[in-house]
Amino acid sequence: MEIKDIIMQRRTIRLFEQKPVPETEIRNMLDCARTSSCASNLQQLRFIVIQDLELVKEVFQHTAWANLVKPRRTPEWGVTAPQCFIAVIVDTNANPTIHADAGAAIQSMQIMAWSKGIGCCWLGSVKRDKLKIILELPQNKQVLYLLAVGYPAESPISEDISIDQPVYYYLDDENRLHVPKINLDDLTRWR
Repeated sequence: MEIKDIIMQRRTIRLFEQKPVPETEIRNMLDCARTSSCASNLQQLRFIVIQDLELVKEVFQHTAWANLVKPRRTPEWGVTAPQCFIAVIVDTNANPTIHADAGAAIQSMQIMAWSKGIGCCWLGSVKRDKLKIILELPQNKQVLYLLAVGYPAESPISEDISIDQPVYYYLDDENRLHVPKINLDDLTRWR
């Protein structure tokens, strides 16, 4: 598959099959993350792969999912929840550009995953204080983001819309998630 096709077809996955992702695939994702762009080449991101199911369950309890989808699109533990998280770890006093570094790394992981039939959900709505304890982080470290990883149990649909239409995603009568995306011409000015 061409890289543009992978990027254009990739969707956030919030419902997962209950089977593990092989370590080789996780390693490939992390290898892509570590070579992503970062400010001043400081390489400040660290990662924790969480695959032990008891620990995954504990982490899962401190996450929030798709608050704008009505009804809520929260996975159910043991039914549609991920069986793996990748925690993106940073210093507590990291420069604000660390969010850009994390974005590049996470996007690289998502693209790599999607190319192998693996879905991800980038989670920013997490209880960082609880995760710090659960993951036994030192005082000067924190979870910046989580990436839920697993095989998709849903197939969200991307829809092009004009800039004056609502961007809220929604579920149809078949419980399929629709994700409106503003079309290119409405987002771009050429000078």
